[in-house]
Amino acid sequence: MAILVSLTTTSCVSKKKYLALESQQNELRAALQKKLTDCNTELDALRKELTARESELSIQKSQAATKDGQIKNLEDQIAYLKQTNTNLLDRLSDLSVVSKSGAESIRKSLEAINDQSKYIKDLTGQMQRKDSLNLALVMNLKRSLADVNDEDVTVEVKKGVVYISLSDKMLFKSGSAVINASAEGVLGKVAKVINDHNELDILIEGHTDNVPISTDCLKDNWDLSAKRATSVARMLQGKYNVDPNRMIAGGSGEYKPKADNATDEGRRMNRRTEIIITPKLDQFFNLMTPEQK
Repeated sequence: MAILVSLTTTSCVSKKKYLALESQQNELRAALQKKLTDCNTELDALRKELTARESELSIQKSQAATKDGQIKNLEDQIAYLKQTNTNLLDRLSDLSVVSKSGAESIRKSLEAINDQSKYIKDLTGQMQRKDSLNLALVMNLKRSLADVNDEDVTVEVKKGVVYISLSDKMLFKSGSAVINASAEGVLGKVAKVINDHNELDILIEGHTDNVPISTDCLKDNWDLSAKRATSVARMLQGKYNVDPNRMIAGGSGEYKPKADNATDEGRRMNRRTEIIITPKLDQFFNLMTPEQK
């Protein structure tokens, strides 16, 4: 009997220790699994950040190559004008007799050349400043929208201005111009960047695919695209305090597609609303027009 009691007591103690060890092992396994999950999440975030940085670097390299060519062309023009200036001065010094009208004509020619040279230098400086501003805008927007699906929002520089393309799937329900509640946060992030640059104007342009639509409220795709652009403008103004004097809203319907409407993917890409950030038009035209004397 004493032996039996001893064996029974030893078995119970061993089982308790086993269960305690098993519990510790499960807790350790759960903690390690959580750490692994956290590491994977952090790794995914770092990979996304790396992809964004590589995209920004590619944009910078492309713009630098383009602008280097433009600057070289302008520098060649300046060198040509300076040479022409020198040639005219040489001709003037070689003349033994110069009439009053001839001397005045030469003087005006020299002034015109000097004015054109100054204009080219000013234009080069303005182009460089605009490119720097565009790059800063793109980087700020991509940083603000880093947590948004790349299929729903794209940011790029085209034709010297910044384009923000928002998918209709994110912004609206099918055939509707009412903005989804889930999209308001995205527009808020865009508005914050826009409000930091009051010297720029905003063009909001709606686009659709070529699938016909006609309802009691909408005549066609053109009507839908214009109403969607206006809805975005009204939200930027009403909820996020973007100055309406800076905004233009319009619709292009199906007439400016990004892709072929023959495929589902092409139609998805064509259904979008673009927010285009541009220099103020009056400043732009003043820049492109040399000062008249």
